[in-house]
Amino acid sequence: MSKNKTKVKFRSLYTHKKINTFWIGIITIITLITAILLGYIALVLMDNVSLYGAIFIVLIIVLLGIFFDLLGIAVTAAEETPFHSMAASKVRGSKESITIIRNAGAVANFFNDVIGDISGIISGLATGVIVLKLVAKFSIQDTIINVLLTGVIAAITVGGKAIGKEIALRHSNLIVYKLGVIYSLFRKQNKNK
Repeated sequence: MSKNKTKVKFRSLYTHKKINTFWIGIITIITLITAILLGYIALVLMDNVSLYGAIFIVLIIVLLGIFFDLLGIAVTAAEETPFHSMAASKVRGSKESITIIRNAGAVANFFNDVIGDISGIISGLATGVIVLKLVAKFSIQDTIINVLLTGVIAAITVGGKAIGKEIALRHSNLIVYKLGVIYSLFRKQNKNK
């Protein structure tokens, strides 16, 4: 019997960096405030629209969650190298794309967790309002409708995120480049003020 044990070493780009406790605190507070505001707005809006309007609002919320999940995955999957040659050629958005990639943890946290998870929670809340509207309109048992709608919303969300992840992984650099261009436009507007 051989007693040779192979030691496996992995290199991580993040082991030398400190944990950003400031970011963790700030993003927690931002999430709390955003969730309360958006939850309140969604509930008030859902009460004042028809059944079809409520369904439309839920679908928009779900699609927003899927879209921002796609952005978060793309940011974590993108490679920095092609953007250096673009930055050398002074291509708009390339420097901003590098900044986005270098802050991938925080950017993905914001897109996936803050916006994506809040969308999931609010879509669940909004689905509850739809259930109440359906029960009031059609006098059917709320348990069956609740379970069915929850299943449908969950299936749309998970299926949509699966499609979004495939798109994000296949086109991560292009997506980050587009984000970099948008970011450069905001930076240019702020410099002009």
